Amino acid sequence: MALVTLNELLPVAREQGRAVGAFNIANYETAKAVIMAAEAEDSPVIIQIYQRLMDDPHIAALGVMMRKFAEDASVDVAVHLDHGASYEQVVKAIDCGFSSVMYDGSQLPFEENLAQTKKAAEYAHQHGVSIEGEIGHVPLNSTLGDAMIPLSTPEEAARFANETGVDALAVSIGTAHGYYSKTPVIDVALAGKIKAAVSVPLVLHGGSGTPHDTVKAVIKNGFAKVNVATEFQHAFETSVYEEMGKLNGKFVPLDKLMIVPTEVAVKHLCQLIKLFS
Repeated sequence: MALVTLNELLPVAREQGRAVGAFNIANYETAKAVIMAAEAEDSPVIIQIYQRLMDDPHIAALGVMMRKFAEDASVDVAVHLDHGASYEQVVKAIDCGFSSVMYDGSQLPFEENLAQTKKAAEYAHQHGVSIEGEIGHVPLNSTLGDAMIPLSTPEEAARFANETGVDALAVSIGTAHGYYSKTPVIDVALAGKIKAAVSVPLVLHGGSGTPHDTVKAVIKNGFAKVNVATEFQHAFETSVYEEMGKLNGKFVPLDKLMIVPTEVAVKHLCQLIKLFS
């Protein structure tokens, strides 16, 4: 249908008690899989990239590809920068044609995060682009160890959303990025309190491996965007390994090699989209 911002997707999703899937891609096949799954489920979707890809000298080409996928899709698609690490990355993503960006200052002191996010939000809005912010840093499971995950508070979330003007807000309620080494403790009650304090749609980072019943409960509490990267890309990678094993060293054109892994990724993504909606 169209290339859109988060503002065309998330407020209505929050109101209806559902969420839009936001899936991290890294190449043509993973991007294609996201669009194919969204069209198969007749569902809007958010296609996004890791912030480290912004340092690739050919990022503009990837941005053009993502925009073209979105513009040609039969469903609404937002093209989003995930975890933008600096104001400069936000500007670069917008210059590359992204319809949405995230500035992640969650590891900064609160006041500095607020100020930098507000600056990024003003620039994004001047260019017709939506923006996501984050408070209460959502960590990597691989670096967490036995440390406690810092949780967001309703009071901080409300002040941050009001003063920065972000269109969506990622908060910490116990999830972490990557696969869990132990069952996560997700504070669904806290999710409800933050929903009551904040009017903008909330974002759940660390969707990979989070129990599905918990994801559903969190979505009912105002989380209208759910990020998934690890489990989706792992499903794709695992299928690539299997297909290469079958070849036993024989050559096959790369586009043909990628057919089955792409189909596997689409099937996995369809399951997630159904879960979120």
